[in-house]
Amino acid sequence: MLNLSEARALIASQARPIEDRETVPLAQAHRRFAAEPCLARVDVPPASNSAMDGYALRVPQTPPPWTLSISQTIAAGRAPQPLAEGTAARILTGAEIPAGADAVAIQENCERNGDQVTIRSAVKPGENIRPQGQDLARGQRIVAPGQRLSAIDLGLLASTGHDAVTVVRKPRVAIVSSGSELTPPGQPLAPGRIYDSNRFALQALLQDWGCETVASTHVADDLEATRALLQDLAPRVDLLITSGGVSVGDEDHLKAAIGQLGRLDLWKVRLKPGKPLAFGHIHMAGGATPVIALPGNPVSALVTAGLFIKPFIAGLLGRAYEPLAFAQAPATFAITKPRSRPELMRASLENGQLIAASNQSSGVLSSLQWANALVWVEADLTVAPGAPLPFIALHDFLNL
Repeated sequence: MLNLSEARALIASQARPIEDRETVPLAQAHRRFAAEPCLARVDVPPASNSAMDGYALRVPQTPPPWTLSISQTIAAGRAPQPLAEGTAARILTGAEIPAGADAVAIQENCERNGDQVTIRSAVKPGENIRPQGQDLARGQRIVAPGQRLSAIDLGLLASTGHDAVTVVRKPRVAIVSSGSELTPPGQPLAPGRIYDSNRFALQALLQDWGCETVASTHVADDLEATRALLQDLAPRVDLLITSGGVSVGDEDHLKAAIGQLGRLDLWKVRLKPGKPLAFGHIHMAGGATPVIALPGNPVSALVTAGLFIKPFIAGLLGRAYEPLAFAQAPATFAITKPRSRPELMRASLENGQLIAASNQSSGVLSSLQWANALVWVEADLTVAPGAPLPFIALHDFLNL
Protein backbone atom coordinates (compact mmCIF):
# COMPACT_ATOMS: atom_id res chain seq x y z
CA MET A 1 0.00 0.00 0.00
CA LEU A 2 1.56 3.29 -1.10
CA ASN A 3 1.43 6.49 0.88
CA LEU A 4 -0.22 9.59 -0.54
CA SER A 5 2.85 11.25 -2.08
CA GLU A 6 4.05 7.99 -3.64
CA ALA A 7 0.66 7.16 -5.13
CA ARG A 8 0.09 10.69 -6.38
CA ALA A 9 3.50 10.89 -8.06
CA LEU A 10 3.08 7.43 -9.61
CA ILE A 11 -0.29 8.26 -11.16
CA ALA A 12 0.82 11.69 -12.38
CA SER A 13 3.92 10.19 -13.99
CA GLN A 14 1.74 8.08 -16.30
CA ALA A 15 0.06 11.09 -17.94
CA ARG A 16 1.30 11.55 -21.51
CA PRO A 17 0.87 15.12 -22.81
CA ILE A 18 -1.77 15.42 -25.51
CA GLU A 19 -0.10 16.25 -28.82
CA ASP A 20 -3.23 17.36 -30.69
CA ARG A 21 -3.48 21.12 -31.20
CA GLU A 22 -6.20 23.43 -32.43
CA THR A 23 -6.35 27.12 -33.19
CA VAL A 24 -9.39 28.88 -31.76
CA PRO A 25 -10.61 32.50 -31.89
CA LEU A 26 -9.90 34.53 -28.77
CA ALA A 27 -13.64 34.60 -28.05
CA GLN A 28 -13.52 30.80 -27.61
CA ALA A 29 -10.17 30.55 -25.83
CA HIS A 30 -11.10 31.47 -22.25
CA ARG A 31 -9.74 28.86 -19.79
CA ARG A 32 -8.17 26.81 -22.57
CA PHE A 33 -4.51 25.78 -22.26
CA ALA A 34 -1.94 27.37 -24.53
CA ALA A 35 0.01 24.92 -26.67
CA GLU A 36 2.86 27.24 -27.62
CA PRO A 37 4.40 30.55 -26.59
CA CYS A 38 2.55 33.71 -27.65
CA LEU A 39 4.65 36.81 -28.28
CA ALA A 40 3.60 40.43 -28.54
CA ARG A 41 3.31 41.40 -32.19
CA VAL A 42 3.56 45.14 -31.54
CA ASP A 43 4.61 47.48 -28.78
CA VAL A 44 1.79 48.40 -26.38
CA PRO A 45 1.17 51.25 -26.67
CA PRO A 46 2.49 51.30 -30.26
CA ALA A 47 3.47 54.98 -29.87
CA SER A 48 3.83 57.32 -26.92
CA ASN A 49 0.47 58.85 -26.01
CA SER A 50 -1.05 61.29 -23.62
CA ALA A 51 -2.25 60.13 -20.23
CA MET A 52 -4.33 63.30 -19.74
CA ASP A 53 -6.28 65.97 -21.56
CA GLY A 54 -4.06 69.03 -21.89
CA TYR A 55 -1.31 70.52 -24.02
CA ALA A 56 1.73 68.78 -25.49
CA LEU A 57 4.90 70.84 -25.54
CA ARG A 58 8.65 70.77 -25.37
CA VAL A 59 9.46 71.94 -21.84
CA PRO A 60 11.09 75.41 -22.02
CA GLN A 61 14.35 76.10 -20.21
CA THR A 62 12.81 79.13 -18.46
CA PRO A 63 10.52 78.91 -15.42
CA PRO A 64 6.70 79.14 -15.94
CA PRO A 65 4.35 80.68 -16.78
CA TRP A 66 4.78 79.87 -20.47
CA THR A 67 2.56 81.36 -23.15
CA LEU A 68 2.62 79.37 -26.42
CA SER A 69 0.73 79.41 -29.68
CA ILE A 70 -1.53 76.37 -30.29
CA SER A 71 -0.36 74.83 -33.55
CA GLN A 72 -2.70 71.78 -33.78
CA THR A 73 -5.33 69.72 -31.99
CA ILE A 74 -4.74 65.97 -31.60
CA ALA A 75 -7.51 63.55 -30.69
CA ALA A 76 -7.08 59.82 -30.11
CA GLY A 77 -6.94 57.94 -33.38
CA ARG A 78 -5.44 60.81 -35.38
CA ALA A 79 -1.86 60.95 -36.61
CA PRO A 80 -0.18 64.15 -35.31
CA GLN A 81 2.07 66.47 -37.20
CA PRO A 82 5.52 67.22 -35.76
CA LEU A 83 5.28 69.95 -33.15
CA ALA A 84 6.30 73.33 -34.50
CA GLU A 85 9.07 74.86 -32.43
CA GLY A 86 7.88 77.17 -29.67
CA THR A 87 4.26 76.00 -29.87
CA ALA A 88 1.94 73.65 -27.97
CA ALA A 89 -0.58 71.13 -29.27
CA ARG A 90 -4.02 70.72 -27.76
CA ILE A 91 -4.08 66.98 -26.97
CA LEU A 92 -6.71 64.60 -25.62
CA THR A 93 -6.26 61.48 -23.52
CA GLY A 94 -4.91 58.57 -25.54
CA ALA A 95 -3.78 60.70 -28.47
CA GLU A 96 -0.32 60.12 -29.92
CA ILE A 97 2.41 62.51 -28.77
CA PRO A 98 3.72 64.58 -31.69
CA ALA A 99 7.40 64.44 -32.58
CA GLY A 100 9.17 67.29 -30.84
CA ALA A 101 7.02 67.26 -27.67
CA ASP A 102 8.36 65.80 -24.42
CA ALA A 103 5.59 66.50 -21.87
CA VAL A 104 1.87 67.15 -21.45
CA ALA A 105 0.60 69.95 -19.22
CA ILE A 106 -2.80 69.02 -17.82
CA GLN A 107 -5.60 71.38 -18.82
CA GLU A 108 -6.41 72.26 -15.20
CA ASN A 109 -3.05 74.04 -15.02
CA CYS A 110 -3.54 75.87 -18.33
CA GLU A 111 -5.48 78.92 -19.47
CA ARG A 112 -6.47 79.18 -23.12
CA ASN A 113 -7.06 82.47 -24.84
CA GLY A 114 -7.98 82.08 -28.51
CA ASP A 115 -5.10 80.41 -30.30
CA GLN A 116 -2.74 80.74 -27.37
CA VAL A 117 -2.36 78.86 -24.08
CA THR A 118 -0.65 79.92 -20.87
CA ILE A 119 0.81 77.09 -18.79
CA ARG A 120 1.10 78.29 -15.20
CA SER A 121 2.65 75.24 -13.48
CA ALA A 122 5.95 73.57 -14.28
CA VAL A 123 6.01 70.14 -15.94
CA LYS A 124 8.96 67.83 -16.32
CA PRO A 125 10.05 65.98 -19.46
CA GLY A 126 8.05 62.74 -19.71
CA GLU A 127 5.26 63.96 -17.42
CA ASN A 128 1.76 62.71 -18.32
CA ILE A 129 3.11 60.65 -21.23
CA ARG A 130 2.65 56.91 -21.59
CA PRO A 131 5.83 55.85 -23.40
CA GLN A 132 5.82 53.48 -26.37
CA GLY A 133 6.03 49.87 -25.13
CA GLN A 134 5.19 50.82 -21.54
CA ASP A 135 2.94 47.79 -21.18
CA LEU A 136 4.46 45.30 -23.61
CA ALA A 137 7.42 45.33 -25.95
CA ARG A 138 7.23 43.71 -29.37
CA GLY A 139 8.53 40.13 -29.09
CA GLN A 140 7.85 39.94 -25.36
CA ARG A 141 6.29 36.64 -24.26
CA ILE A 142 2.70 37.05 -23.13
CA VAL A 143 1.68 33.42 -22.68
CA ALA A 144 3.76 30.32 -21.93
CA PRO A 145 2.95 26.77 -23.10
CA GLY A 146 0.64 25.03 -20.64
CA GLN A 147 -0.70 28.33 -19.30
CA ARG A 148 -4.44 28.47 -18.76
CA LEU A 149 -5.78 31.49 -20.58
CA SER A 150 -7.49 34.01 -18.33
CA ALA A 151 -9.52 37.07 -19.26
CA ILE A 152 -6.39 39.15 -18.67
CA ASP A 153 -4.31 36.92 -20.96
CA LEU A 154 -6.88 37.25 -23.72
CA GLY A 155 -6.94 41.01 -23.31
CA LEU A 156 -3.15 41.15 -23.60
CA LEU A 157 -3.19 38.94 -26.70
CA ALA A 158 -5.82 41.13 -28.32
CA SER A 159 -3.86 44.28 -27.43
CA THR A 160 -0.94 43.05 -29.53
CA GLY A 161 -3.02 42.01 -32.54
CA HIS A 162 -3.68 38.33 -31.90
CA ASP A 163 -7.18 37.27 -32.93
CA ALA A 164 -6.68 33.54 -32.31
CA VAL A 165 -4.48 31.26 -30.20
CA THR A 166 -3.24 27.68 -30.50
CA VAL A 167 -4.38 25.50 -27.62
CA VAL A 168 -4.13 21.90 -26.51
CA ARG A 169 -7.08 19.71 -27.44
CA LYS A 170 -9.36 19.23 -24.47
CA PRO A 171 -8.67 15.97 -22.61
CA ARG A 172 -11.43 13.47 -23.34
CA VAL A 173 -12.75 11.64 -20.31
CA ALA A 174 -15.47 9.15 -19.50
CA ILE A 175 -17.10 8.87 -16.07
CA VAL A 176 -18.69 5.67 -14.79
CA SER A 177 -20.61 5.32 -11.54
CA SER A 178 -20.68 1.74 -10.31
CA GLY A 179 -23.38 0.32 -8.07
CA SER A 180 -26.74 -1.43 -8.40
CA GLU A 181 -28.11 0.85 -5.68
CA LEU A 182 -27.70 4.01 -7.77
CA THR A 183 -30.68 5.80 -9.32
CA PRO A 184 -30.38 8.76 -11.72
CA PRO A 185 -31.71 12.03 -10.24
CA GLY A 186 -35.23 12.81 -11.40
CA GLN A 187 -36.47 9.22 -11.19
CA PRO A 188 -38.50 7.76 -8.30
CA LEU A 189 -36.32 6.37 -5.54
CA ALA A 190 -37.11 2.73 -4.78
CA PRO A 191 -36.41 1.13 -1.39
CA GLY A 192 -32.73 0.34 -0.91
CA ARG A 193 -31.65 2.81 -3.59
CA ILE A 194 -29.82 6.15 -3.48
CA TYR A 195 -29.40 8.91 -6.04
CA ASP A 196 -26.20 8.99 -8.06
CA SER A 197 -24.39 12.23 -7.15
CA ASN A 198 -20.79 11.37 -8.02
CA ARG A 199 -21.16 11.53 -11.79
CA PHE A 200 -22.51 15.06 -11.67
CA ALA A 201 -19.97 16.38 -9.18
CA LEU A 202 -17.08 14.76 -11.05
CA GLN A 203 -18.27 16.01 -14.43
CA ALA A 204 -18.42 19.57 -13.07
CA LEU A 205 -14.91 19.26 -11.66
CA LEU A 206 -13.59 17.91 -14.95
CA GLN A 207 -15.26 20.75 -16.83
CA ASP A 208 -13.49 23.18 -14.47
CA TRP A 209 -10.23 21.40 -15.33
CA GLY A 210 -10.72 21.91 -19.05
CA CYS A 211 -11.95 18.44 -20.03
CA GLU A 212 -14.53 17.20 -22.49
CA THR A 213 -16.77 14.51 -21.00
CA VAL A 214 -17.35 12.00 -23.79
CA ALA A 215 -19.58 9.79 -21.66
CA SER A 216 -21.12 9.93 -18.20
CA THR A 217 -22.90 6.72 -17.35
CA HIS A 218 -23.73 4.07 -14.77
CA VAL A 219 -23.09 0.35 -14.49
CA ALA A 220 -24.70 -2.13 -12.14
CA ASP A 221 -22.69 -4.45 -9.89
CA ASP A 222 -21.97 -7.04 -12.56
CA LEU A 223 -18.49 -8.09 -13.67
CA GLU A 224 -19.35 -8.79 -17.30
CA ALA A 225 -21.30 -5.56 -17.70
CA THR A 226 -18.42 -3.65 -16.11
CA ARG A 227 -15.89 -5.29 -18.41
CA ALA A 228 -17.97 -4.60 -21.50
CA LEU A 229 -18.51 -0.93 -20.61
CA LEU A 230 -14.84 -0.26 -19.88
CA GLN A 231 -13.83 -2.00 -23.10
CA ASP A 232 -16.29 0.11 -25.08
CA LEU A 233 -15.26 3.44 -23.55
CA ALA A 234 -11.47 2.97 -23.48
CA PRO A 235 -10.74 3.66 -27.19
CA ARG A 236 -12.71 6.93 -27.08
CA VAL A 237 -10.96 8.75 -24.24
CA ASP A 238 -7.66 9.87 -22.75
CA LEU A 239 -8.74 8.83 -19.25
CA LEU A 240 -11.41 6.58 -17.78
CA ILE A 241 -12.76 7.57 -14.36
CA THR A 242 -14.93 5.35 -12.22
CA SER A 243 -16.41 5.72 -8.76
CA GLY A 244 -17.50 2.89 -6.50
CA GLY A 245 -17.02 -0.84 -6.90
CA VAL A 246 -13.32 -0.79 -6.09
CA SER A 247 -13.29 -1.97 -2.48
CA VAL A 248 -13.32 -5.56 -1.19
CA GLY A 249 -17.06 -6.27 -1.16
CA ASP A 250 -18.63 -9.21 -2.99
CA GLU A 251 -20.16 -6.83 -5.53
CA ASP A 252 -17.07 -4.68 -6.09
CA HIS A 253 -15.96 -5.58 -9.63
CA LEU A 254 -13.89 -2.65 -10.89
CA LYS A 255 -10.55 -3.97 -9.67
CA ALA A 256 -11.14 -7.36 -11.28
CA ALA A 257 -12.42 -5.84 -14.52
CA ILE A 258 -9.38 -3.61 -14.90
CA GLY A 259 -7.04 -6.51 -14.20
CA GLN A 260 -8.76 -8.71 -16.78
CA LEU A 261 -8.75 -6.01 -19.47
CA GLY A 262 -5.21 -4.80 -18.90
CA ARG A 263 -3.10 -4.23 -15.84
CA LEU A 264 -3.54 -2.86 -12.35
CA ASP A 265 -0.68 -0.56 -11.35
CA LEU A 266 -1.93 0.50 -7.94
CA TRP A 267 -4.60 -0.56 -5.47
CA LYS A 268 -5.15 1.01 -2.08
CA VAL A 269 -3.57 4.15 -0.69
CA ARG A 270 -2.64 4.67 2.95
CA LEU A 271 -5.11 7.49 3.37
CA LYS A 272 -8.47 8.45 4.82
CA PRO A 273 -10.72 9.12 3.00
CA GLY A 274 -9.71 7.28 -0.15
CA LYS A 275 -8.05 4.00 0.78
CA PRO A 276 -9.80 1.86 -1.89
CA LEU A 277 -8.35 3.65 -4.92
CA ALA A 278 -7.11 1.84 -8.02
CA PHE A 279 -5.09 2.90 -11.03
CA GLY A 280 -4.35 0.86 -14.11
CA HIS A 281 -4.62 0.62 -17.88
CA ILE A 282 -7.13 -0.94 -20.27
CA HIS A 283 -5.21 -2.58 -23.10
CA MET A 284 -6.47 -2.21 -26.64
CA ALA A 285 -5.16 -2.25 -30.19
CA GLY A 286 -2.49 0.41 -30.52
CA GLY A 287 -2.01 1.24 -26.87
CA ALA A 288 -3.60 1.46 -23.45
CA THR A 289 -6.06 3.82 -21.79
CA PRO A 290 -5.41 4.82 -18.18
CA VAL A 291 -8.19 4.34 -15.67
CA ILE A 292 -8.50 5.86 -12.21
CA ALA A 293 -11.03 4.08 -10.01
CA LEU A 294 -12.24 6.26 -7.14
CA PRO A 295 -14.05 5.19 -3.98
CA GLY A 296 -17.83 5.43 -4.08
CA ASN A 297 -18.55 7.58 -1.04
CA PRO A 298 -19.10 11.13 -2.32
CA VAL A 299 -16.52 12.87 -0.10
CA SER A 300 -13.95 10.19 -0.86
CA ALA A 301 -14.66 10.49 -4.59
CA LEU A 302 -14.19 14.26 -4.68
CA VAL A 303 -11.15 14.33 -2.39
CA THR A 304 -9.39 11.60 -4.34
CA ALA A 305 -10.32 13.34 -7.60
CA GLY A 306 -8.48 16.40 -6.36
CA LEU A 307 -5.55 14.31 -5.19
CA PHE A 308 -5.09 12.01 -8.17
CA ILE A 309 -7.19 13.01 -11.19
CA LYS A 310 -6.28 16.69 -11.11
CA PRO A 311 -2.51 16.16 -11.46
CA PHE A 312 -3.12 13.54 -14.16
CA ILE A 313 -5.22 16.00 -16.17
CA ALA A 314 -2.54 18.64 -15.66
CA GLY A 315 -0.02 16.21 -17.12
CA LEU A 316 -2.23 15.58 -20.16
CA LEU A 317 -2.25 19.35 -20.70
CA GLY A 318 1.54 19.54 -20.55
CA ARG A 319 1.87 21.02 -17.10
CA ALA A 320 4.58 19.92 -14.68
CA TYR A 321 3.67 17.81 -11.67
CA GLU A 322 3.28 19.85 -8.49
CA PRO A 323 3.32 18.19 -5.05
CA LEU A 324 0.71 19.36 -2.60
CA ALA A 325 1.61 22.61 -0.86
CA PHE A 326 0.35 22.97 2.70
CA ALA A 327 0.19 26.02 4.94
CA GLN A 328 -0.14 25.83 8.73
CA ALA A 329 -2.66 27.11 11.24
CA PRO A 330 -3.55 26.21 14.83
CA ALA A 331 -6.30 23.69 15.48
CA THR A 332 -9.28 24.53 17.68
CA PHE A 333 -9.99 20.82 18.19
CA ALA A 334 -8.34 17.88 19.91
CA ILE A 335 -7.50 14.38 18.69
CA THR A 336 -6.97 12.07 21.62
CA LYS A 337 -7.23 8.79 19.72
CA PRO A 338 -4.56 8.54 17.00
CA ARG A 339 -5.59 7.46 13.51
CA SER A 340 -4.21 4.30 11.94
CA ARG A 341 -3.89 6.09 8.59
CA PRO A 342 -3.11 9.70 7.67
CA GLU A 343 -6.32 11.67 7.25
CA LEU A 344 -7.47 14.70 5.33
CA MET A 345 -10.09 16.25 7.57
CA ARG A 346 -12.66 18.76 6.39
CA ALA A 347 -12.31 22.05 8.23
CA SER A 348 -13.03 25.75 8.08
CA LEU A 349 -10.26 28.31 8.48
CA GLU A 350 -11.75 31.15 10.49
CA ASN A 351 -9.77 34.02 12.03
CA GLY A 352 -6.57 32.10 11.38
CA GLN A 353 -7.74 28.95 13.20
CA LEU A 354 -8.90 25.56 11.94
CA ILE A 355 -12.35 24.38 13.00
CA ALA A 356 -13.06 20.73 12.17
CA ALA A 357 -16.34 19.67 10.57
CA SER A 358 -18.52 18.03 13.18
CA ASN A 359 -19.09 14.96 11.01
CA GLN A 360 -16.10 13.52 9.14
CA SER A 361 -18.03 10.64 7.56
CA SER A 362 -17.08 10.20 3.90
CA GLY A 363 -20.78 10.01 3.07
CA VAL A 364 -21.54 13.53 4.35
CA LEU A 365 -21.10 15.60 1.19
CA SER A 366 -22.56 18.70 2.85
CA SER A 367 -19.40 18.88 5.00
CA LEU A 368 -17.44 19.76 1.84
CA GLN A 369 -19.91 22.52 1.06
CA TRP A 370 -19.34 23.92 4.57
CA ALA A 371 -15.56 23.48 4.60
CA ASN A 372 -12.96 25.77 3.06
CA ALA A 373 -9.91 23.72 3.96
CA LEU A 374 -8.55 20.18 4.24
CA VAL A 375 -6.35 19.49 7.26
CA TRP A 376 -3.59 16.88 7.11
CA VAL A 377 -3.38 14.74 10.24
CA GLU A 378 -0.58 12.18 10.32
CA ALA A 379 -1.19 8.65 11.54
CA ASP A 380 -0.43 7.90 15.19
CA LEU A 381 -0.71 11.58 16.10
CA THR A 382 -2.53 13.19 18.98
CA VAL A 383 -3.52 16.84 18.67
CA ALA A 384 -4.14 19.39 21.41
CA PRO A 385 -6.07 22.61 20.80
CA GLY A 386 -3.67 25.26 19.56
CA ALA A 387 -1.32 22.78 17.90
CA PRO A 388 -0.27 23.84 14.38
CA LEU A 389 -1.50 21.55 11.61
CA PRO A 390 -0.86 21.53 7.85
CA PHE A 391 -3.83 22.46 5.68
CA ILE A 392 -4.64 23.29 2.10
CA ALA A 393 -7.35 25.70 1.02
CA LEU A 394 -10.20 23.79 -0.61
CA HIS A 395 -10.38 26.31 -3.47
CA ASP A 396 -6.71 25.74 -4.28
CA PHE A 397 -7.11 21.99 -3.88
CA LEU A 398 -9.91 21.82 -6.44
CA ASN A 399 -8.60 24.49 -8.82
CA LEU A 400 -6.32 23.44 -11.68
